[in-house]
Amino acid sequence: MFFLFTDTLMYSSKGITPTNQFKVHGQIPLKGIKVEDEQNRQMTNCFTITGSNKPVVIAASTPEEKQRWMSDINTGIMISERGDKPVQVGSIDPDNVFDESEEEHSSPRGSLDRIAHHRANTTVHVCWHRNTSVSMADHQRAVENQLSGYLLRKFKNSNGWQKLWVVFTNFCLFFYKSYQDDYPLASLPLLGYTVEQPAESDDIKKDYVFKLQFKTHVYFFRAESEYTYGRWIEVLGSATFSSKV
Repeated sequence: MFFLFTDTLMYSSKGITPTNQFKVHGQIPLKGIKVEDEQNRQMTNCFTITGSNKPVVIAASTPEEKQRWMSDINTGIMISERGDKPVQVGSIDPDNVFDESEEEHSSPRGSLDRIAHHRANTTVHVCWHRNTSVSMADHQRAVENQLSGYLLRKFKNSNGWQKLWVVFTNFCLFFYKSYQDDYPLASLPLLGYTVEQPAESDDIKKDYVFKLQFKTHVYFFRAESEYTYGRWIEVLGSATFSSKV
């Protein structure tokens, strides 16, 4: 897994340790390097970093992801050429658990337990488990796009709708019983999800409903009006791969 800082590109892997830290394998200073497109290799979506000790070939998941990485690395190179003070890079210690799907907390738990669980759904872990990347532009959109309000939620195989106070921030939905609650019932990281209208096969007969899906994980949400429906679609589009609404 790669981490881009203002002066360094670092690559790591997830270690098998009690704290599940990312183990750093190497660092490439950005000052003096070049990023070159690779068109003729057998692997797709590749680019090469030259100017360090030896050329490094990096393969992205998609053409779009490749372009984002190349753009952000080039931006980092420009920043490093200004002579800014280097950033010290140590071991990365994200929180130690990531649950692939949303988890409901039906049993009483203390506030510290709740906070610890939701801190576990970090962006780093979501990127690792869902094989995706977050660019500088993505982070900027996340800062600019935050929203909260009541929504009705329905799971793929359930019949009823549950009214929840929903907060969207930092690529993640947080669910509360009401706006007065201090701690969420559950959270749903949205990186890798798509937002779209329900298909005819979903058999949804309500208005103002949108569908969030990642592989087999499917959730339906119903807004109170056309306006709030549009606002949620607009904001959630900043955290999902594509909007098909």
